Amino acid sequence: MTRRIDIHTHYYPEAFFEKIREVPSDFSFDKDPTGRTIIKYRGARFFGVQPAMTDVARRLEDMDRVGIDLEVISLSTPNVFFADETRQPGVARMVNDAYADLIARYPKRFAGFASIPMDAPDAALKELHRALYELKLNGVILLSNIAGKPLTSPAYRPFFEEANRMKLCIFLHPMLPLNPESFREYVLGPIIGFPFDTSLAVARMCYDGLLADFPDIKWIIGHLGGAIPYLMERMDNGFRDFAECRVKIDQLPSFYLKRLYYDTVAFSPYTLNMVRDQVGTDHMLM
Repeated sequence: MTRRIDIHTHYYPEAFFEKIREVPSDFSFDKDPTGRTIIKYRGARFFGVQPAMTDVARRLEDMDRVGIDLEVISLSTPNVFFADETRQPGVARMVNDAYADLIARYPKRFAGFASIPMDAPDAALKELHRALYELKLNGVILLSNIAGKPLTSPAYRPFFEEANRMKLCIFLHPMLPLNPESFREYVLGPIIGFPFDTSLAVARMCYDGLLADFPDIKWIIGHLGGAIPYLMERMDNGFRDFAECRVKIDQLPSFYLKRLYYDTVAFSPYTLNMVRDQVGTDHMLM
């Protein structure tokens, strides 16, 4: 019998929200017009706090109701990156320990992606090894930008070298763009900003050679890849037309992009069918 595995779902230990409240940052709590608690980044809303995000009993009820056998939980935006490099390691350890504890209590219902203190390079590698080898988590979650810095930043290259050696699974989740001012109205942050920043991150990783240099990393791109499937042929044309796009890669972008995995968090069967036709169902995850 086939198990139904949900690859993209978020769990927040209560202590995580307390950390956001304690640490001075660009993130703040507010209420939406219905009275629901929301988190904002520089004034732009990016998600509302739902009961099942912290309530395990409620989460299990929801899983049973819709027939989900196992969830791979991850810490969504802002992950640990509301904190600076001195505080990120402690937040990551706290979250990863909470994940390991939940999985130990319900080993048949949960798996997990670890959070990594990317701005503290030595601690990042240490926590990567601890989370995967000691806590037995299943991969890593990263954001489309880390406090505004691209994943192609040279500072992160040692991490990706080790991730490639480990054949690591990395789930790429969006963050709001560095300047969220244009996304403050109409909840445009998660509606438009998320797929925008995902697309920018993946395009940059592709043209910069990160996907080519580290082919053994298994990337899962959230929200059906943002606009990447729609723009794939346009990116190929960029490679054909512009010398700058050929400096660090020697294959069409679609060669690298079709090796990625795309989750099915989309809202249109037409879009799902397009991605199925492009990359195949073996590169799509529920």
